[in-house]
Formats: sequence, structure tokens, C-alpha cells
Amino acid sequence: MKKKSPLPPGPTFTPRDVSLGLTSLEDVNYPLRWGVVGVGEISRQFVRSSRECPGATMAAAFSRSQDKADSFAASHGVEKGYDNLERMLDGEDLDVVYIGTPDEMHKEHCLLAMEAGKHVLCEKALAKNVADAREMYAAAERNGVMLQDGVWTRFFPAVEHARSLIESGEIGDVVMVQSDFESLYTAQAAILAYGAQAKPIHIQAAGSTSGPGGAILEYENDRFAILTFVSYPSEFPEVTEITGTKGRITLEQPGHCPTRLSVRVPVAAPSRYRGGNTPSPVQEIEYPLPDSISLPGAYPNQQGFIYMTEAIHRCLAAGLRECPQFVQAESLLLLELLETIRRLRAENK
Repeated sequence: MKKKSPLPPGPTFTPRDVSLGLTSLEDVNYPLRWGVVGVGEISRQFVRSSRECPGATMAAAFSRSQDKADSFAASHGVEKGYDNLERMLDGEDLDVVYIGTPDEMHKEHCLLAMEAGKHVLCEKALAKNVADAREMYAAAERNGVMLQDGVWTRFFPAVEHARSLIESGEIGDVVMVQSDFESLYTAQAAILAYGAQAKPIHIQAAGSTSGPGGAILEYENDRFAILTFVSYPSEFPEVTEITGTKGRITLEQPGHCPTRLSVRVPVAAPSRYRGGNTPSPVQEIEYPLPDSISLPGAYPNQQGFIYMTEAIHRCLAAGLRECPQFVQAESLLLLELLETIRRLRAENK
């Protein structure tokens, strides 16, 4: 008997891969055997959420410690633990591997998995730099497998809804993005709003690489993104606002994994003088997380991993090598922006 997806029906939510006609909703039942590399907190949250995907089997987990691998497997419904990654990749009939190790190990682990013929979902940040990422994507193409950059934000229904409003012109031409949280999340918001083909013509950055800071990205035609980087987001609103010539979208707190968005479209054309005195009607839209997934922990909305996992199942069932929610061009641009911002902040020492 097929399991049923635990996702509650959102108000008008259709995942991007489905709305583009690339996949079918039913393909969350497409069977995939998953291997998990790394048994830290992020992998725990990923497995607890993703194992609810109807087609998913959590088949193997790797840690350098056999005891930790066995403990993780026993407590998370994973079939077997390994302390040797090559043995896991060669000995298990795995379809796809989730990489949840520290960032500096992503390249090594992704390459091992892809050379073994496995599809890969890699935690962000995908790589330390653009050069490494290009090498990793080349390996994916050479081996005919998927390498998906795991920017999970893009798979949340609220973010997918915001993207559809931007692309449909509901808020007009985007002219301003404001986002606060960690640098990766805020930079991807700028790419979400302006697209992977739009590159900043000028970037300013403030703050050192070890503390709070920010960046201003200037695009052609007087368009901007203002990014605030904080390491203690509870002290900040942690929202993303995307403003266009006809309205504004707000991805509500927590903006990097939101379940709510607000849309404001003025009833009359704003002017310099009366715009602030003419309240815009607000449409508030909520996409509840699946209540069948209980994930105690320090991080919010970790149940949302299932949105990304189900997209992987649908896309692989359709023979795709990336999910349209976050494609290679966006992944490379994100790393390019982060490299530039890091360099500019380092110069501020």
C-alpha cells in the first residue's frame, strides 16, 4: 500500500516542478533508497522529516565512528550504519545520498558519491568556492547523476508562492529586496527576486567576516538588495521583503524557512506625498507545516525538509538532473556573490 504524503494542502500551493509540467505530484511515491553521510544535528532533522516521504527508504548512514553510525541508524529508522563511506556506497543498493557533513567536506563526499553513480543532495553551502562547485557539477554531468544544492528555503510553499507572484508580475518590476539573517540565506533571496541572469553591477559590504555585517547589491536600472547578516537572528525580525513597482511581498519570520507570506498591493497608485497615508490592503497566506512530523530541537520548521525531499523524488522519477526550485545557475551565482562579499568584508579588518 502506498503511503500518503503528510503535507497538508496549501491554499493554492503547487510545487514549481509540477506547475512547470515537469513532474507529477503522485511521484512522491517513486521509490528511492537514501544514504546519509554525517550523523550530526542537521542529518537528524533531515531524516526525521524526509522518512515521511511516501517513496523514501532510509537505507544507510555513515559516520567515522561505527558506534555513532549504529546509534543513529537505530534511533532514526535507518537500516544500517557504516564507518566506511566507500563500503557504504559500494555495498548498498542506494539511489541517492544526502550529504550532511561540515562544509569543508562537501566536495570530497559529493565526488565519492557521484563517482559511485549515486544522485546527491548536498547541504548548503554546496562548496567553499565557485571553482569547487564547478568541478562538482562537472562530475555530476560526467556520471549522469543529479547534484542538488540543498538550499531548502526555495522549496517552502510560501517561498514558491512568492516566486510565482514575482514571475506573474503581481507586484510589478522588483526594485528592492531587504533581508536579514545569515549571508547565504539573504543572498539567495536577492537571486530569488531578480533571477539568476541578473548580476549586481556594484557590491558594497560592511563588517568583518567574524561578526554582524551587511551588503548592498546594486543592479541595473536602479534596483537594489540590502542584506543584513546576523549571527543571533532572534534579536532581528528575520524577514525578507521584496518590493516591486506595484506591491510588496513579505516572507514572514522565520524568513529562511517561512510558513507565512503577506502581499500588499495598493488600491491606488502611491505618490511621494500620500503613499504613506494610504494603507495598502494586506493578503496574508499561511502554509501550515505537516503536523504529523514532530521535530523537537533548537531550529525552527525543520519539518520543511520534506518539501525538498519530495521534490527530489518527483524530479528523479521524471528523469531530471536538478530541481527547478534551485538550479545550477542560481547555485553558482550564490557562491559567486558570497565569495565577493567575504572578500570585501575581509578587507574591512
